[in-house]
Amino acid sequence: MTHDANLPSASNSTPGSGVPESSTGIILQRGGEELLLEKVSDRFTVHPSSPEAVQHLAQQIPAELHRNVPPAQSAEFIVDPSQRDQVMQTVRSSSGVDFASHVYRVKNNPGSLIYLTDKLTIQFAAQVDLATRNAVATELGLQEVQPVVGIPNTFVFQVTAKAAANPVKIANQLTRRSEVLMAEPNIVVRTQAHYRPSDPLYPKQWYLNHNGGPDLAAGSHISAEKAWDITRGSRSIVVAVVDDSFDLDHPDFQGQGKIVAPRDLRDQDFLPLPDDTEASHGTACAGVAVAEETGSGIVGVAPGCALMPIRTTGFLDDETIEQIFDWAVVNGAAVISCSWGPSAVYFPLSLRQSAALTRAAKDGRNGKGCVIVFASGNANRPVNGAINEQGWPNNVLRGPTTWLTGFAVHPDVIAVSASTSLNKKAAYSNWGTNISVCAPSNNAPPGMWLQETGFVSTPPEVRVFLPGQSVFTADQLGAAGYDPGDFTGDFGGTSSACPTVAGVAALVLSANPDLTAQEVRQILQQTADKIVDPDPEPQFGFRKGTYEANGRSEWFGFGKVNAFKAVQAAQRQMAAPLSSSQQVQGRNDSSVAIPDNDFNGIKSAIQINDPSLVRDIQVTVNLEHSFLGDLEISVIAPKGQTVLLQGRTLGRRTQLQASYSLQNSPLLRKLLNQSAAGRWQLWVIDRAAMDTGTLKNWQLTLGI
Repeated sequence: MTHDANLPSASNSTPGSGVPESSTGIILQRGGEELLLEKVSDRFTVHPSSPEAVQHLAQQIPAELHRNVPPAQSAEFIVDPSQRDQVMQTVRSSSGVDFASHVYRVKNNPGSLIYLTDKLTIQFAAQVDLATRNAVATELGLQEVQPVVGIPNTFVFQVTAKAAANPVKIANQLTRRSEVLMAEPNIVVRTQAHYRPSDPLYPKQWYLNHNGGPDLAAGSHISAEKAWDITRGSRSIVVAVVDDSFDLDHPDFQGQGKIVAPRDLRDQDFLPLPDDTEASHGTACAGVAVAEETGSGIVGVAPGCALMPIRTTGFLDDETIEQIFDWAVVNGAAVISCSWGPSAVYFPLSLRQSAALTRAAKDGRNGKGCVIVFASGNANRPVNGAINEQGWPNNVLRGPTTWLTGFAVHPDVIAVSASTSLNKKAAYSNWGTNISVCAPSNNAPPGMWLQETGFVSTPPEVRVFLPGQSVFTADQLGAAGYDPGDFTGDFGGTSSACPTVAGVAALVLSANPDLTAQEVRQILQQTADKIVDPDPEPQFGFRKGTYEANGRSEWFGFGKVNAFKAVQAAQRQMAAPLSSSQQVQGRNDSSVAIPDNDFNGIKSAIQINDPSLVRDIQVTVNLEHSFLGDLEISVIAPKGQTVLLQGRTLGRRTQLQASYSLQNSPLLRKLLNQSAAGRWQLWVIDRAAMDTGTLKNWQLTLGI
């Protein structure tokens, strides 16, 4: 576990001893990290027993009913800071109130408001049985709700009226117990408001294909036309676009079998339509990805594929994320496109959120996995890194500030940055070593939305002219959308780059539906165009537009997606793996210390000399570590392909003796049908501070 480098440490306690009593109310357990909280002075939330109770309460107390927050019946009240505690005491003693809570923010990272729910997640040690779980729950006033699928011995609990503390305190109390590996409260954070640049209307859909023109560099498109000569997309490949709303009456979303399993999580129905007050960001994103070829209007990257429109709640709590990705998996999505992120500067994923993404990436498509694509964001900040911030309104950010977008850095996610029509970095595009690929979009100054400031241009403000064309896509019908009429020429951001990549992934799966999600990611990366931008970006003067020895750029990932090359590569991989008749085995018994909080980690090698093709693979690992939840474990093949074997889901366990095979780790399939000869490596990374361990040995067994 770790504390953010910019946050004061919660204690001087030793690793594994848990949070001290004095800090139980201000430490948030989150994805193996401990974040220091502070209470917001002018607001609190109420979880009533009925919707009517909220209105009754609003008439009885000196506080303003501000808005609803998830869970559906919860309400946020604004109050005079000097009266907050007294009013909350009155509320807690009122009939019809199940739960009242302070609103929090992460200290020194004030960009987001954090709301507590009445739920928390507990991961128990392997030996803990039902009777012990029940005893813990009874002691703390908890009620078991459901298991967390995909994580052993992990359950969601609800805080009852018998609980003597809120979920933050209870989670920290649980960290002291030997039978508990991990405990996290389910928090709610608002979704980042959608970025909307303002650019003039340029020639339509240049990003698919173009032959040159004003502000159009050669090869700045994705070569869609050549890809369409092979496939324009199959209806059996469903692209789930997760967003704010969708105008399903738009002509470009019509056609037999076009719309599959629509879902509205905000209104809890199956019509994810826009309301009267919003311009539909989801309509524009869906148009980029899969707009139908109708002879009029526009064409999406994968026009023949189906659309699964999922409207979000606008908030990012554990249950919402689970509902999004579980709905997509259960209803047959092949690709999941997410042009959104948290309204937060530093946002690690919770255990349940991370597991929901992993579950979709591994279990979707009958075990082949859903391809999950996320926009990297539009603030011109690292998805995982630090910036010395200056010039923000009211100094909401100042000095060395750590940025983290948990969705973009998840190992099963394709994080997408944006390039321009001139094959340059889009000035707003977020960046970092976690970027997988980029896609063409517009160019505009960087900006983001924070709850304390609203939408702001991130400082220092970019005032120079930024050349580049915008993205033309579907819009709400009539005057309700971004532009009058049924289309907009004013779209862009990584919001547009993300569904472009999702559409290319859908074409790849249309050409070869047997590919795993990891194989699709590999194809997109290996076939990407290595665009180069040697110029400094206009905000900080950084130069990150070239590629390192591993073929990755911090601005562009492995390059700009090329639909034609990707579809060609998918066709070439249609051969089935061969059955194995014999085995070759290697073992490394050299004990190696695992460096603490070192993203380079350690690599242990096994040399295989047999040149036969790999037809089966098993990796057996034996290591110890004082907090296994800090570790990621991967295997690297001789040609450099890397497969994640174990993510950070092991919590407080200290011993790992495990075998990873095609049966329990299907991503290993991408290492089949290549020569076994060469240097195989096990790569172990400790991604958080305060705990250490040792790789004792590992073994590689290859079927040939």
